[in-house]
Amino acid sequence: MKNLNINRLFWTLFLSVFAIISLSSCRDDSSDDSKAGPPVIEKITGSLDGEGKPVDLTPITQAQANNTVIIHGSGFKTLQHVYFNGTESAFNPNFVTDNVIVVNINESTPYANASNKLKLVTAFGEVVYDFTVAPPSPEISSYNSINAQAGETFKIYGKYFLNPEVKVGTATATIVSSTLTEIVATMPANANDKYVSVTTISGTSTAAQAVGSALYDDEIQGDAGHSTWSGTPIITDFTDDTFQGKKAMKIAFGGWDGADFKFNSRNVSQYKAFRIRVKSTVDNSSASLKMVFGGWAFQIVKPVTTGWTYIEIPFSEIGNPTTFDQITFQESGNFGGNTLLIDDMGFVLK
Repeated sequence: MKNLNINRLFWTLFLSVFAIISLSSCRDDSSDDSKAGPPVIEKITGSLDGEGKPVDLTPITQAQANNTVIIHGSGFKTLQHVYFNGTESAFNPNFVTDNVIVVNINESTPYANASNKLKLVTAFGEVVYDFTVAPPSPEISSYNSINAQAGETFKIYGKYFLNPEVKVGTATATIVSSTLTEIVATMPANANDKYVSVTTISGTSTAAQAVGSALYDDEIQGDAGHSTWSGTPIITDFTDDTFQGKKAMKIAFGGWDGADFKFNSRNVSQYKAFRIRVKSTVDNSSASLKMVFGGWAFQIVKPVTTGWTYIEIPFSEIGNPTTFDQITFQESGNFGGNTLLIDDMGFVLK
């Protein structure tokens, strides 16, 4: 019943907006002049906002696919077709007058290498109007190398990278190449401890990890030695299932087996926490991983699942370290061992 009431409210608001716009049109739909020539587009406006409330009639020049817009003008009464970037959008004749068209932009409308044109076809002609169908806001899924140095290239992976601009902090990164799903850029100077962002006409997306914060990012950063207690090799370039970048680590632990990782000592005073992504290959409610810091001074056990589990351990729980050079992992599920995947290991900025 609640959903039914929400739907009724949405359509009540929508029809109210349509009625107001229709009544505000100063032309007479019965005019023969309005039917004799091709249609004319005067402006395009939005309809309802994200909360279903009426919006003002300020003209817009772009909108995302699967959004509703209102086309204002004249000669619309015999409307036959509406095209955005050459893709037809269906319309409801009940939401068309001679001066107003309410139409939802087809969600399949292309936005890359598109004409950026709206075309209306009526019984008396057609009109073409400049209008941009924008992609959804960009989404960064990962980038690497997180520890890229100034002048080195790095890759950003994600979606909706149409004509992107890349920044690291406030500095602009030079783009070497880009597609809708991948950007290759050059890391600017003084990038450490800053965040990578991608901006398009639809918005900005910022990566979760700060530059220079990785311990593992497709490879072990500052590796000073790693091994399991049992002698089982640690796979550091596993590609079948990853979270960040294109590679992950795969460790086959026997029951209560462990793995030691040593790193070149680094200053971590600018960070507030240790972070890691872990995935269990065994579906068992007891699956867990013990993480050991400070030479066994601090032991923290966290459950893991068959999905990528994000674990963040505040430095306040491990003695507030200012330097970091080792960590030990121990399988602690108590069911005979487990194979774990590890990715996106590093630190979180304060």
